[in-house]
Amino acid sequence: MSIEQDLEARLAAAPVVPLIGASDTDVAVETANALGAGGLSIIEVVLRTDEAVDCMEAIVKQTSGLIVGAGTVLTVDQAEEVVARGAQFIVCPGLVDEVAEFCLNQCVPLYAGTMTAGEVQRAYALGLRTVKFFPASLAGGVPMLKALSSVFREMRFMPTGGVSASNLDEFLALPSVIACGGSWLTPAAAIDAGDYEAITKLAREAVEIASAVRP
Repeated sequence: MSIEQDLEARLAAAPVVPLIGASDTDVAVETANALGAGGLSIIEVVLRTDEAVDCMEAIVKQTSGLIVGAGTVLTVDQAEEVVARGAQFIVCPGLVDEVAEFCLNQCVPLYAGTMTAGEVQRAYALGLRTVKFFPASLAGGVPMLKALSSVFREMRFMPTGGVSASNLDEFLALPSVIACGGSWLTPAAAIDAGDYEAITKLAREAVEIASAVRP
């Protein structure tokens, strides 16, 4: 099974991708394990700290059963580095042709950020069929996704930004949504307190919501 097929299968079972933003490798690993214990096995480590790539690599090497990717990737150089350090997929806040072409050439799954029809059409022209929709709540939320999906019938979306337990079901009810991403599953207060059980509980709650929408 290819990584893309594995991603598809796991997202079909639990269509939620939690974000980890960490600067300590031990904390990153503990957080990833807590999410996995709650039923979420696809982890996005966002490059928002100087130590983020080290944290991502630590999760890759010190956990099992997880698919680990890098988020907030802005340049080709960053894409090359995270892939060399073990990233199995890449997420970008926007759409950059060079990053898309690198990922397509390397057969690395990419979720490039889009929020307008023009960006989705550009992604389609580049050969992408699944994109991130970001920032989901500010970009029009569910109504905007419905409009985009009616035009780009082959495209699937991963809304991120403003997604939470309170509206997760609304996004997942859309057939064009492959999964939702979000940081509500890894609250800073719980991580700072070392309360990893709280993170596992949030992950389980997300899985339950998803299962109710997509039995």
